[in-house]
Amino acid sequence: MDLKDEIVINAPRQVVYDALNDAEILKECIPGCEELHKHSDTELEAKVVLKIGPVKAKFNGNVTLSPDAPPEHFSLKGEGNGGAAGFAKGGADVTLEEHEEGTLLRYDAHADIGGKLAQLGNRLVQGTAKKLAGKFFANFAEHVGEKS
Repeated sequence: MDLKDEIVINAPRQVVYDALNDAEILKECIPGCEELHKHSDTELEAKVVLKIGPVKAKFNGNVTLSPDAPPEHFSLKGEGNGGAAGFAKGGADVTLEEHEEGTLLRYDAHADIGGKLAQLGNRLVQGTAKKLAGKFFANFAEHVGEKS
């Protein structure tokens, strides 16, 4: 499953980059996030409750950040296990560009799923993933964006 999108955030690039590395901000913005712990500058652990179609599960996951060229570009990879509901693993490349209204955030993500989640059908899972990503970035833009 692949997801690609972009959003303009009304804040300078360094502010957006710093916020993307702030566990408290991320916890507030990730839909269903119950816990988020930053073990180091590149290692995060999360507990997230998600409902995808008829399947509701608590996922325990780990994310590794790779700051390739901060604050312009970084990548991340992660995996989560939802017990009987299944698992997900994948990664994303994130680019932050200067923009007249603040910062243009682009992401290109790929995820593989297994277990009950994979049995739900690609359209349902992909639609839910797009909705969750959209909700995260809307929350993030609202939280980080400067009020005019």
